[in-house]
Order: sequence, then structure tokens, then C-alpha cells
Amino acid sequence: MNSFHSNIAKLYAFAFLQRTLFPMAIITLFWKDHIGLSLSQIMLLQSIFSAASVLLEYPSGYISDRLGYRTALTIATVLGTVGWGFYTMADSFADVLVAEILLGISLSFISGSDSALLFETLKEEKAEGIYARLEGRMNGFSQTGEALGALFAGLMYAAAPLLPFFLQVGVWALAFSVVRTMKEPPRDTSIQARSHLAEALKVTRYAFLENRRLRAIILLNTVLGIASFYPVWLIQPYMQQHAVPLGWFGPAWTGANLTVALFALASHRAHVTMGDRNSILLFCAMILAGYFGLGLIGGTFGFLFYYILTAMRGLRGPIFLYYTQVETPSANRASILSLQSLAFRLMFIATGPLVGKLADKVGVQEAFHYLLYAFMITLPPLVWLFFRNNQRGIEADA
Repeated sequence: MNSFHSNIAKLYAFAFLQRTLFPMAIITLFWKDHIGLSLSQIMLLQSIFSAASVLLEYPSGYISDRLGYRTALTIATVLGTVGWGFYTMADSFADVLVAEILLGISLSFISGSDSALLFETLKEEKAEGIYARLEGRMNGFSQTGEALGALFAGLMYAAAPLLPFFLQVGVWALAFSVVRTMKEPPRDTSIQARSHLAEALKVTRYAFLENRRLRAIILLNTVLGIASFYPVWLIQPYMQQHAVPLGWFGPAWTGANLTVALFALASHRAHVTMGDRNSILLFCAMILAGYFGLGLIGGTFGFLFYYILTAMRGLRGPIFLYYTQVETPSANRASILSLQSLAFRLMFIATGPLVGKLADKVGVQEAFHYLLYAFMITLPPLVWLFFRNNQRGIEADA
């Protein structure tokens, strides 16, 4: 047991605190009712949030690889504290935009750094083989934090709309104190190219051009991720549209996040049992089932079909992070994980506002209905590409 082993428990604590998001269960209502935003503006806002993440997604991962994962997480917690603090004074689209940009940049510094720190810590212990299991636990703590944070969010919002945001500032200040106690494992941080820019371009070529397995992993993971992300911003107006009582919003969000947590914890065992092929096919089936229920069944309890998508999200996360980690050299681990997040953010920037406009025009339930057909078209070729380029892993499962 080496001196870096304590990083594991601290990463669990950071994951829990980072996602203890008191405002998340009511934030769409806050934007609509307190700030006065339309669904189109909300999806535009989230696209700008994604753009802010995109601008620093890869640079922040590169900085993390060069300056250290703890440094990147420290920057993230400072920006997160300031961003949530700005929300306590927001009363217009512009104010919310500033807060979201700060939070987007914060997220970009977290993206990849926490998972890379976990993998490098395990590598120091020669225990990389259990990475997917511990990543699943980290995801479990993350979703449990969000679930607990959301439990009484509806009641807090009804009592004082800004109360969840004040509590959030305190949580991020505590996350900062946890990060400062982490230790950076020794690793190769040298660059092979003539300059940092040349090295960054080299890593990008490796991920999207040279390594076909990694490219197929990133493309499929991006679409699977986006399928579980649209409902995050649409499920609250969906529930409002179906007259779900406000007091249910917090527990409903808690249930969704506990579902992610439980399935993330089960992800490693499920993958070992089912193998690559069956796992991927299950993810696709869960997406289609979730959107079928949300779009074609609906009703007061129709939001429960969202839980199918959150279960898929929990199962998928650790498995795909493991796929990516295996294909990634140590010196560029956070950079490539950030490139994977970058692909996701770019897709949301391109499609999120369109989905918001569609929901404003035809209603949230009908928007889910149309998205069902969109995923029926896009998923099969990406699954085929994944199977074709990862044939060795699939043959090993057979």
C-alpha cells in the first residue's frame, strides 16, 4: 500500500460533493418561473454552457496532464464556488449566462482529471485491472450526492427560491478543501513534439484518426451520452406539463440519480457477465424503451420512463471510460478523456437548441416521440462501427 492510496477515498468524497447539486431538481423551473426563460432559451443557455466547456475542454485536459490533476481540480472548485455564488444574485438571462459560463469552465477542468487521477493512482499500485469497478463506485458516490441534494429541493425552492444556491456555494467550498489534500502520483509529463500546440494536435490525430478503436469508442459513447442528456433539461417541464405535484420533483430527481448510482455500482459486474456485444445492445434497447415511454405513453407517471435512461447512463459510464483508458497512453490520459467530453459537448451545441425549439413548438412529450426515431436511425451505424473496430474484444467475450 503506497502513500497515494488515500486518493481513492478522497476522489469518492470529491465525486459526492461535486454532484451534491441542490438546485438541479428545480433549476429548469427557476429559469422558467424566476428568471422568465423559454425552453428555447434554456436549451440555448445549455449550449452556451457546453460551448464554454468546449473552449477549455481539451486545453484544460492538456494543462491537467502537464501541471497535475490536483491543480486542475483546484481551479475547478474555485470557479465552481464563484459560479454558484453568482447565481445568488442573478435576475436576467445575462446573469445566468455568466454563472453558466463559469460553471462550464469549472466542469472542463474536472472532466478527465478525476478519472485520470484515479487510474494513475491504481497504476502506482499495479491495480489498473480494478479501475472500472472503482470508477463505478466513484460514479455511484457522485449520483448519490446528487440524489441526496435533490431530495428536498422542491420544498426548499417553494420556501425560498435562492436557498438551494446558497447551500451549493458551501458544498463547493468544502470540495475545494478535499482536493487540496490529494496527492499527485509520479508519471511521465514530457512532450514528444516540438511544442505544446504540436503535441496537442498529435494527441487529437491519435484519438480521431490513428486509433480506429478509440475513434469508434468516442463516437458511440457520445451518442449514448447525448441520449441520456436531453431529458435532464426536459424532464422538469415534462412533469409540469403532466401536472406532477411540485413536491414530487425533488424525490423524482433523487430517484433518477439513485438509479444512476446503483447501476454504476453494478456496471463492472454486468459487463463481465454480458460482455461487450450484449452490453452495447442493451444500452441501445434501453434508450429506445425510455424514449418510447416518454414520447408515446406519457401521463402523470410517464416521467418514470426517464429512469430507464438514467439506468443506461449508470451502466455505460464506467464501461466506456475503461474502454478509453485502455487505449490511452499515460502522458496524455486527461487530454484524451477531455477530447471524449469535447465530442459530447460539440454534439449538444449543435443539437440542443434545435431540441429546445422542437419542444417549444410541439410540446415536450411529442419532442421525445421524435427523438425516438432520431436514435433509431443514428444508433445502428455507430454500433456497427464499434463492433467492427473492437472485434478483438468481442471475440474474447464469445
